Amino acid sequence: MRLDDPWYEVPATAWGGTDGTWAVVPDGRSRPGEQRGHSAAEIYLEVQSSPAFREVRRRYRRFVVPAAIAFLLWYLAYVIAATTAHDLMARPVVGAVNVAMVAGLGQFLTTFLLTWAYARHARLHRDRAALDLRWETQEMTRGAGR
Repeated sequence: MRLDDPWYEVPATAWGGTDGTWAVVPDGRSRPGEQRGHSAAEIYLEVQSSPAFREVRRRYRRFVVPAAIAFLLWYLAYVIAATTAHDLMARPVVGAVNVAMVAGLGQFLTTFLLTWAYARHARLHRDRAALDLRWETQEMTRGAGR
């Protein structure tokens, strides 16, 4: 069974000879479809243990873990305050708006801010490396037995 990549429209002969063979470029990197004799599972395990993959995962964890902990603590503080500090939460801020309403709206605001911060962090620190890793993996699996 052959899987076609709709994003890859370069003819096969552009990478290698006219006989359909594939080449390794002089810098040692493989070209799409290079026959290595590895199965797709072996290739994915190799990529998973690569320094590039570990770096992408490290950057992901360095943002997500502290952000998730901070948001969870903020949410729990709001819930605990709402259930135990009735006088504090009922204190008016402006007119009929009290501390509980401001904190509740703050939950929505921090959700949107966290989403924005996550998307920005991914765009600036992970997307390029992850995309490069994805294309390398696709190139390596292109010639692997599926």
